[in-house]
Amino acid sequence: MKNFDLTGKTAIVTGGNGGIGLGIARGLATAGASVVIAGRNEEKSNRALAELHKLGNQHLSVNCDVGRMDDIDRCVETTLDEFGEIDILVNNAGLVRGGAAEILPEDAWDEVIDINLKGTLRFCQAVYGHLKNAGGGKIINIGSMYSLFGSPGSVAYAASKGGVVQLTRSLATSWAQDNIQVNVILPGWISTDMTAAAMDNKPFYDMIIARTPEGRFGEPDELAGAAVFLASAASDFVTGISLPVDGGYSIG
Repeated sequence: MKNFDLTGKTAIVTGGNGGIGLGIARGLATAGASVVIAGRNEEKSNRALAELHKLGNQHLSVNCDVGRMDDIDRCVETTLDEFGEIDILVNNAGLVRGGAAEILPEDAWDEVIDINLKGTLRFCQAVYGHLKNAGGGKIINIGSMYSLFGSPGSVAYAASKGGVVQLTRSLATSWAQDNIQVNVILPGWISTDMTAAAMDNKPFYDMIIARTPEGRFGEPDELAGAAVFLASAASDFVTGISLPVDGGYSIG
């Protein structure tokens, strides 16, 4: 199992203070990594940090808005000052703004694309030089089932997550020569604050369950196994893939 061991590695997880991000952060910490939580909500980040400390190792939280390049640069610099290296980046931070295409306000579109897609690119650019100089590293982007399917009610979100898949493939191709593997996880319906409204909408919830072979929503910690694999030496010959963690929803 040594290929899955992350002891001595440092990982930045954006949006790592809750939901899927925290589930992944817990998984990386359990595998031995030191985790830097990059989030906008300081109170949530402090709670998440306290939870990670119970798992051992040294961890850190940094206030960071992925929509601001100066915040990203400060997060990277703080991580290097504290741990001396960056080995793993998980681009999880994201948001949803609803609305059908014909009524979607331009500012809502811009905000979602800026955070979900451009924010992912910003952070990848910020760590690239450090990963290259270190001889390689791992980047894990977080997509969605809407990376594969259209959404009449979340047009901007679906477009942004589709873009994340193509960005991942492009970076994987561009940076393979630097021994940087770039992959994307596609979560299915996971029980988080973001999906609470879907769970409360019984007809919609029943439709999701009927399509999901596992017959339930997933839990945030169920993303941890995929993340540890893609963050570890076990995936050194894996790059550019889109890995669904969805209980079979995408094949239903």
